[in-house]
Amino acid sequence: MRTLRFHRTGEPLDVLRLEEAEPPQPAPGQLRVTVEVCTVNPADLALCRGLYPGDLPRGIGLEVAGTVDALGENVTGVRLGDAVFGPVPFTGPTAGASDLAVLDTWFPRPPALAPAAAAALPMAVDTAQLGLDLLAITPATTLLVSGGGTTTGFAAVQLARRTGARVLTTAGPTHAEALRATGAEVTPYGGGMAGRVRELAGGPVDVVLDVSPPDDATIPELLRTVTDPSHVLTISNLAAARELGARDAFTEGPLGHRYDVVGKCARLAARRRFGIPVARVVPLADWREAIETSQSQRPGGKVVLQVAPR
Repeated sequence: MRTLRFHRTGEPLDVLRLEEAEPPQPAPGQLRVTVEVCTVNPADLALCRGLYPGDLPRGIGLEVAGTVDALGENVTGVRLGDAVFGPVPFTGPTAGASDLAVLDTWFPRPPALAPAAAAALPMAVDTAQLGLDLLAITPATTLLVSGGGTTTGFAAVQLARRTGARVLTTAGPTHAEALRATGAEVTPYGGGMAGRVRELAGGPVDVVLDVSPPDDATIPELLRTVTDPSHVLTISNLAAARELGARDAFTEGPLGHRYDVVGKCARLAARRRFGIPVARVVPLADWREAIETSQSQRPGGKVVLQVAPR
């Protein structure tokens, strides 16, 4: 089968190769899918650069949608040919950017939900919900999501709004109107952001979830939107947060996954009541284009590889 993987660590465009490999076999409790699409995320790029080192080669593509091709022992509730999606284990010699992939966790894909829209959900929803859990969001909370135009930010805004919280968010023009449609109050990121947020909120916000691309100026600006540094939690600007007294999700975690929320969001997405923007769908053969788009830091949504022919 075809697979996109690396045999040494380094810059993704230097070390990734599209090559042939033996198909993975589902272990007990796993199933295997014929992959229709997989996503390319910053986490994939970090794996190539040496995050979570392990035996090589290693595959990339940590979210897929496809059809069930084989069942491991003790797998129930799903049949061959079922449409599913889910996160892919990242420790093996292949992962989701392959013709076939194994899953430990999966969800039924509603017929009305396109494969790319389904594959875009797991990491963004899980990460966003974990951040909201750490901040203990309630209907009485005024929350600022820094980076609402990112996929995790887009998920966090929608999830927080569904709790009844008041949500302010920073975003550029690409997704501003879609974020406003959720009920969020949107202001541009960049210089003067803290003042704009305080003006919108009528004072400091209660808490901040920062999922914006890494930038040395972000945490100092966010600290001006709250009354205490501990009211800011980041998943992206880790060094600055630790230096300035803000919280970071990696120090406070792990809390486990919130995959229970992913299935609910898929059902909502099938009814157009939830969604993660998809920036581009690129054929697997053009994987370099997908990597370059993902490395741009502001790709405009999930970057998706089309593995199976449409």
